[in-house]
Amino acid sequence: MEKFLELEAAYLVIGLFILLVTLFVTTRPFFGKGAVLKGFISVGMFLVVAIGMHYKITTDRMASVKSAFKEGKTIICESRATRKVAQSVDVNINREWVLDGDVFSSVNYGRVFHTARCLVK
Repeated sequence: MEKFLELEAAYLVIGLFILLVTLFVTTRPFFGKGAVLKGFISVGMFLVVAIGMHYKITTDRMASVKSAFKEGKTIICESRATRKVAQSVDVNINREWVLDGDVFSSVNYGRVFHTARCLVK
């Protein structure tokens, strides 16, 4: 549950906002009597499926990144710190990178990278 909240907290907040907009819109006088319930059910089900799929895809990618790193393959991680030059960083076990849980770190690089923001090269 902790990993789910860590990865999906922003999407849960966005989903809550969407549900609030749904509540506001479906309570307008030009909607029928059952619109609030139908709107909440349909939008809620869509959000549950979308957030669930995103979590599944992200955790599968994280597992593949971890196993590829342990096999010595190069991993590409997004660097949001510098947007103009070198927007990605190559992470490799042979370049003194270490995998600690879900985070890559190196003594030669000032930032850490979460495996959820990385891909296998």
